[in-house]
Amino acid sequence: MDLPAGSPGGSAERYLGLYTGESPLIAARAFMLAPANPRFRLPGGLELLSVGGKCLHGPAFGRCVLALRRVLTAALDPARIGVLHLQHLTFGATPALIRALPAHPRIALVHGTDLICARTHRDQMQVLHETARAADAIVVPTAAMADLLLKITPIDRRKITHIPWGIPDQLLTTPPPRSPRPSTSHLRLLYAGRLTAETGASHLVSLAAIPGVELSVAAPQAQFQALAPLLKRAGVRIRYLGWLRRPQLWRAFTEHDVLVKPALAQEAMGLVTLEAQAFGLPVLYQPVPGLSGCCLSGLEDCVSAVQAWGRRSRGVVTCRVVALVEVGDAVGRGAVGRA
Repeated sequence: MDLPAGSPGGSAERYLGLYTGESPLIAARAFMLAPANPRFRLPGGLELLSVGGKCLHGPAFGRCVLALRRVLTAALDPARIGVLHLQHLTFGATPALIRALPAHPRIALVHGTDLICARTHRDQMQVLHETARAADAIVVPTAAMADLLLKITPIDRRKITHIPWGIPDQLLTTPPPRSPRPSTSHLRLLYAGRLTAETGASHLVSLAAIPGVELSVAAPQAQFQALAPLLKRAGVRIRYLGWLRRPQLWRAFTEHDVLVKPALAQEAMGLVTLEAQAFGLPVLYQPVPGLSGCCLSGLEDCVSAVQAWGRRSRGVVTCRVVALVEVGDAVGRGAVGRA
């Protein structure tokens, strides 16, 4: 994966969860770029590539692919490799790995960022078309992702396999203990993920402005800083948690009442929403493709959370729930998921 080790993002978390650690789920040679933070603690089994100049388009992109191909060719023994796992349909590592090992079978995994970048960068759309043709199998986490992929590249549907992302065993068997509920009237909302137009970042400001709501955000630092001017103009404050690795995020679940996902565009699957539901945290979400397939319909858990909030708020819950619903109506018909 041609991201620096330690980079925030769901695809990076999934990558590390599959291929690294003391007992990786899949035995493989796993590579990332050298970390920007030299103090980043590398997980077991992760190897680093010293290649700079990552970009998405133009001649510089071609030079980046060439550099990646050279270091991968030097690092890999083709006789000891059985199959290639292409972590994206786009970006530089995918064409570099195909060219470094041109005779091996290939399985491609699809992430939402692949389709976003392909729509906005011509070079990435070309890489997506080439990878889709070259792959022997393409794995998608949702049926909605398969439909979108077929709209933008002409491939045989029989290549596509639907394998939903799973839940780590430890989250089900030994979840973190719930924190004691503080004596506060606030409804504690949590948002975790990228902060972009597609993920509904601007609508978090509206949620934070509702009286009695305390919103915490776990997101990449640069994206949160980009949101700061909008927060300042609106005169609202959001509790910033930083970017949380998965065990840290699970502990954050224990300190909140509801997870919010105000996405405005299709999501790959919504790993955070799956894990929140497995923990028992209600999810207030927009029923966009990807989320509607992984969030179970039902209101009981969210109603219970809001009722408990109402008891702590001494009867003023009604106007605040109306405000929450009005924000949902502003961005589309919302829904609630539960485990």
